[in-house]
Amino acid sequence: MTKHVVVVGAGVIGLSSAILLQEAGYAVTIVARDFPGPFETMDPRTKINYTSPWGGAHNRWVPPHPSLPSHLERDHRFSLRTYARMKQLHASHPGTAGITFLKGIEYLERPGPEYLAISDGKDPNRVHNPLGLPGFRLLSPSEFPADGRVTWGCEYDTWCVNPMVYCAFLLRRFVHRGGRVVARELRRPEEVFFLSAADLLGAVSPIPVAGEGESVSGKDEKVVTIAAVVNASGTGLVPDPNMTVTRGQTCVVAEDCDATVTRQNADGSWTFCVPRGFEGGTVIGGTKELNNWDTKPSPEVRRELLSKFTETYPKILAGKGELTVVRDIVGRRPTRDGGPRIEGEVMPGAGFVMHAYGLGGRGYELSWGVAEAVVEAVETHVRKEPEARL
Repeated sequence: MTKHVVVVGAGVIGLSSAILLQEAGYAVTIVARDFPGPFETMDPRTKINYTSPWGGAHNRWVPPHPSLPSHLERDHRFSLRTYARMKQLHASHPGTAGITFLKGIEYLERPGPEYLAISDGKDPNRVHNPLGLPGFRLLSPSEFPADGRVTWGCEYDTWCVNPMVYCAFLLRRFVHRGGRVVARELRRPEEVFFLSAADLLGAVSPIPVAGEGESVSGKDEKVVTIAAVVNASGTGLVPDPNMTVTRGQTCVVAEDCDATVTRQNADGSWTFCVPRGFEGGTVIGGTKELNNWDTKPSPEVRRELLSKFTETYPKILAGKGELTVVRDIVGRRPTRDGGPRIEGEVMPGAGFVMHAYGLGGRGYELSWGVAEAVVEAVETHVRKEPEARL
């Protein structure tokens, strides 16, 4: 009997989880309101709550430290696992997966203890790299921006993706392997357990379904059961007092950059760029505004973002006077105080729901690590509990 898992959400977490569940032997359906499409034709205002298209979509190592929230230890493990998966995908599909490997550069004006721990406090040139950061190198002051405010810097090996090339690649991979997709907006993850077989499967391939106490016979017929629901909805779709949004305004420019660049300013703001590759330009950012629901981009903020970045990394200009603006973007990153919720629960009257939401701005960089945790939890539940019948 084929075990069936339904994934709620077709962002990067939902797509990654669906693919790994397929690899684990499950039949998988994705139910989502929004699916990947061409970035150039998407309206950022009407699709503002579909987070994945608007992400910078890169890996920036965030070192865990005893002085920081404990979930960063887990998140760092997720990021290392994601790095390894991205290497594999890039090697097997270099021209189609939408992944680019390149250098990541960090400039910090006020480095915290998590960064100072990487370099010996008495000898800043002595590198202590217990986190296993690939290609890690401390920068010398001569490599810092010319304004003289940066006091610590490093570079490392990293990756970035063109979000819609990458997400469309994952969706095609999922469907090609037999996955099903259903466009539907849900209010709660438990709703999945009460959808009919026609709702979930009929539009693609009608499959007889056995109810309690019934059996289905026939050489080519199958019984569909729901082993689990994966709640990769971003916002969670469940009452969660720890959930909010982080508003981010960025600007896509036509110019390419040769590295991801992140600068921590002394006032707590950030300046960064993420090259998208695959003729997708470069994302210049950015703001991080907790609990701000404004959907309108500010021209003043755009000017400040571009000015700060070109001062930090003038190399992107390639001798030109200014950057070529393609689009302003405002995104809502579903953020959870205390870190992403990566845990399962049996919902009364429904069944097992594996939650994987609230990743804020780190969905891409933790995606495969989260997906591995999702599969492990589903497998553990399936070994212990009988499935709910559809």
